[in-house]
Amino acid sequence: MRLGIHFANFTLPGGSEAIAGTLSATAAAAEEVGVSRFSLMDHWFQMEQLATAQDPMLEGYTSLGYLAGKTSTMDLGLLATGITYRHPGLLAKIATTLDVLSGGRALFAVGAAWYEREHKALGVPFPPLKERFERLEETVRIARQMWSDDDGPFHGEHYQLAETICRPRPIQQPGPPVLIAGSGERKTLKLVARYGDACNLFGFDPDDVARKLDVLKRHCDDEGTDYSRIEKTIIVPSWEANNDPDAFLSAMEPYAKLGIELAEVVPGSDDPAREVASFGGRVVPRLAEMG
Repeated sequence: MRLGIHFANFTLPGGSEAIAGTLSATAAAAEEVGVSRFSLMDHWFQMEQLATAQDPMLEGYTSLGYLAGKTSTMDLGLLATGITYRHPGLLAKIATTLDVLSGGRALFAVGAAWYEREHKALGVPFPPLKERFERLEETVRIARQMWSDDDGPFHGEHYQLAETICRPRPIQQPGPPVLIAGSGERKTLKLVARYGDACNLFGFDPDDVARKLDVLKRHCDDEGTDYSRIEKTIIVPSWEANNDPDAFLSAMEPYAKLGIELAEVVPGSDDPAREVASFGGRVVPRLAEMG
């Protein structure tokens, strides 16, 4: 099992002037201790589950571009991009740019979006859930086509592209790995089986994750997809990282036995770089021995 860092809190000592330095220092600390993936949220407002909408939140892909120039080994991605935030053709181009400038380290993680308040506040359309899932599927299809040899049109129910030119090509071939975020059993995990290279589940209960993986395997069987090629990842509560690394490792053992390959943790302190260095240094080698 590998360790990922999900950087979600921009309310840091020193205010706006300190954000860039703290983000860079945390990414550097993560890379130094062998973290495999560094992800950010893709929101315009901070999630109200963590703080308030008035708390700081950076635009995701701009931030990843900044981190691409500060790092050299970790995968970089948003967990996850709401498909309502950017037109899919533009989104695929942005992800390609990140892949090229990072040397082939972009992760293309997408979801159906859910934060209605930020959409209404900034005047961005927020379709009903059924339509958002339809748009999610078309978004992945568009990205796959833009990363292929087919530069022709795309005709979908919600999106029509006259051309799907994308130059330069991504460094990763046939393109950045596609992670479809969420754990919905009827729609989301079916899309993972049909189009995805990876999934991301909530690591709150091993029994629940086991059930979700069983559902995913059934979808893979139905779609003719090799279940073993899909990267299985979880995101775990922030308290796991802020407390005893031994307790965290013990909590991860049942997930490793289920085939979970990467666990993302959320730094929660006012000094995330120091937290990641201390926690990651003790956790990464022992996680690698699991599974």
